[in-house]
Amino acid sequence: MRSTDIRRTFLDYFTARGHTPVPSGPLIPDDPGLLLTIAGMGQFKPYYLGESRPPAPRLTTVQKCVRTNDIENVGRTARHATFFEMLGNFSFGDYFKADAVAYAWELLTRHYQLDPDRLWITVFTDDDEAVELWRRTGVRDSRIQRLGRADNYWSMGVPGPSGPSSELCYDRGPAFGAEGGPAVDGERYVELWNLVFMQHLRGEGDGKEDFPILGDLPTRNIDTGLGLDRLAMVLQDVETICQTDLLAPTLALVQELAGRPFPGRDGSPESVSFQVVTEHARTAAFLIADGVLPGNEGRGYVLRRILRRAIRHARTLGIDAPVLGAVTGSVLANLGDAWPELTAQRELVEAVTAHEEETFGGTLRHGGRLLDAAIGRARATGSGRLPGETAFELHDTYGFPIDLTVEAARAAGLDVDRDRYATLLDEQRRRARGGDRGRNATALRRTETYRDLLTRHGRTEFVGYTDQRAETELLAVLRDGRPVDSAGEDDRVELVLRHSPFYAESGGQVGDGGRVRTADGTLVEITDTRYGLTGLHVHEGRVGHGELRPGTRVSAEVDGARRAATERSHSATHVLHAMLRRVLGEHARQQGSLVAPGRLRFDFAHFAPVDETGLDTIGTLVNDYLLDDPEVRVWQASRAEAEAAGATAFFGDRYDEQVRIVDIGDASRELCGGTHVGHGTQAGPVRLLGESSVGAGVRRIEALTGRDALRYADTERRLLAEVGRLVGARPDDLLSTLAKRLGALGEAEAALRRHRQAELDSIVDTLLGQRRAIGSGWLVSALRDDLTPAELRTVAGGVLARGPAGAPTVVLLATSDGGRAQLVAGLDRTLLDRGGQARDLLTEAGRLIGGGAGGTGGLANAGGRRADRIGEALSRAEAAAGDLLTRHPG
Repeated sequence: MRSTDIRRTFLDYFTARGHTPVPSGPLIPDDPGLLLTIAGMGQFKPYYLGESRPPAPRLTTVQKCVRTNDIENVGRTARHATFFEMLGNFSFGDYFKADAVAYAWELLTRHYQLDPDRLWITVFTDDDEAVELWRRTGVRDSRIQRLGRADNYWSMGVPGPSGPSSELCYDRGPAFGAEGGPAVDGERYVELWNLVFMQHLRGEGDGKEDFPILGDLPTRNIDTGLGLDRLAMVLQDVETICQTDLLAPTLALVQELAGRPFPGRDGSPESVSFQVVTEHARTAAFLIADGVLPGNEGRGYVLRRILRRAIRHARTLGIDAPVLGAVTGSVLANLGDAWPELTAQRELVEAVTAHEEETFGGTLRHGGRLLDAAIGRARATGSGRLPGETAFELHDTYGFPIDLTVEAARAAGLDVDRDRYATLLDEQRRRARGGDRGRNATALRRTETYRDLLTRHGRTEFVGYTDQRAETELLAVLRDGRPVDSAGEDDRVELVLRHSPFYAESGGQVGDGGRVRTADGTLVEITDTRYGLTGLHVHEGRVGHGELRPGTRVSAEVDGARRAATERSHSATHVLHAMLRRVLGEHARQQGSLVAPGRLRFDFAHFAPVDETGLDTIGTLVNDYLLDDPEVRVWQASRAEAEAAGATAFFGDRYDEQVRIVDIGDASRELCGGTHVGHGTQAGPVRLLGESSVGAGVRRIEALTGRDALRYADTERRLLAEVGRLVGARPDDLLSTLAKRLGALGEAEAALRRHRQAELDSIVDTLLGQRRAIGSGWLVSALRDDLTPAELRTVAGGVLARGPAGAPTVVLLATSDGGRAQLVAGLDRTLLDRGGQARDLLTEAGRLIGGGAGGTGGLANAGGRRADRIGEALSRAEAAAGDLLTRHPG
């Protein structure tokens, strides 16, 4: 059964049983606690917590997931992958254990036709109910194993929904490992499907076992995950996931590039490398297509680590030519029909992989030399272990993931002191985090408060698309994240309203400001609006006067001028995005944005600076388009209808099944929840201020809009007029006049430099005439306050160049320019060849003037703030020079 049939069979089975199919969420989750989507239930977390209502009580998906906690097992086992497709069925307060167990057993044994005698079951250690349900399906007691929290209790690894689980495992036979069931050998008894009985809320904790259970979820739910790779491996009767039809074309290409066949699952380093390159190519392609770009932290570091592992393992196979473009290209060709975003982002995937491979080439060379030297030292000393300091330096300085270091050390027969490495890494992270733990605890308490308010009062009804004023009820007043019965003058507060005209910050658009008034005259100035939780608007502000109490009627009014200026920026952002893709290519997609009153910041994927000509072209296109006054049309449709209509969606943003689409003319169509102008001319003008880099493969454009753009133009006009007045030229003649003035100035400065150089040559002649003989050598020493520190070096070099040939010569010059003491020492080639160092002459002199000496070879300098001791310092340097000349006579 091919993978396309496996997916279709799963979705058809659950659709026939009342489940609504839901598209995969992006790999960038809408959850600040997670870097990447690691499970099928990720996009449904608000439903489990009761923060949002699901579109139906039963859902089914094929979800893209990335996990790297087992990355070192990729290639070493037949089943591990960093990217995988998770087939899932979900129930929200509908069916529970009995139906979940029955569905799973029927689907595997009747529809996928797996041999029931080769299926094993694991359950949470005290889940007697699950054991009884499996018995009813006909599973023998000898095929049911009870395991502890580490194996059969599931959570996302962070505070949130959790619950006991039950796994269905398939016995692949004696060739794959020892007998005894899943508890003995996970390679032989490969886990296919995990049924999670989601009913608890877990708290903060470490690892898979050490965390508290805070209580029960609002409803009992079902969350399951059936791994497509593993099921395909079993149904297609191949040894490894890399040999399924999901990855086989890429594995074939790696074999072609390496010039030899894949040796199979033999545990050899070569076998591992074939599988790592193959599997990581898929992960990289999906991450980049979903908007992740290589970086040094967060999800960007996850991608960079995966790309670099693939490159290094390709080099291990003897593939020295660029490889990432080819292997990720095969993934796009093989899986593009099932996942259209791969095809849509082909240009971006190609650009990112090519850039990262070129960049990592230098890293491999430099870091590789350090690693080889460390391995050599370990062998020479008879040590069987690389120091943790070496592993940390490779990671911190050269960007070597720890697993690359471990693999290289293992190939050399060495271990790595990973405990010491982990300690150093943890120390670095603690320094970076600072007070994050305390802030996280505060944020968790605040979130619990918001969740309670959402449960008691329901979602905030946003009326701001049509109204900028609303009469409504004040539901809650918070100070420092805690509900209070009242608030008075100057108190900083958060307000929760039943209806709100205030837009809450999202999609890059800043939150609205304005005013909230009560009938008795109490006034709150709202400075910002944001989401406390999905669906709950939180209004931040300060009580101007009066006393504020929950439960009262209030009038909420948006700052209209601020909203209008923000809307201009938001509509301009959409048009800028469209014109960037038109000029630079479809890969130039949004990577982040700020939409604020009168200004915008737009980050986009691109691998080269946009020059002035390109920026001017883009700016002209944006303003010309807006001047044509395109209509801004807002409409709603299902997500599938929006995608079919070509609406641009942004990976990492959360979209409901019903989405809001904003059309600006015929060039821009985007999924967007923000507010906009009614016609294009209301957004302009737009003034692009400049372009810059904000990271590998990400560029940034900043711009002003509307009145702020006009004010900027007025400022430029005034500055131009002032410059014209200063040089006595009309605006039309200003450039030619400035060119003449600057040309004349350049000629005058060149003449001054020639004159000064002649003066310095004369000073060199004077100093040579004042040289003193010491032994058979010469010393030139002088205090010259008429020389700058830079000129000291120039004159010292001139003295050495024109000094007596063949005779040892030392030059010492000093100045107290600008209240700072400066000394320069120079040695000729004769003294250098005999081991002399100019810096040694200034060591004690530098201390006298409150500084230190620097430089190598024949020229050195010292500086400090003790200008009053410059004469003493020069004398100390002369004494050192006398010793040197005496030790090295001509």
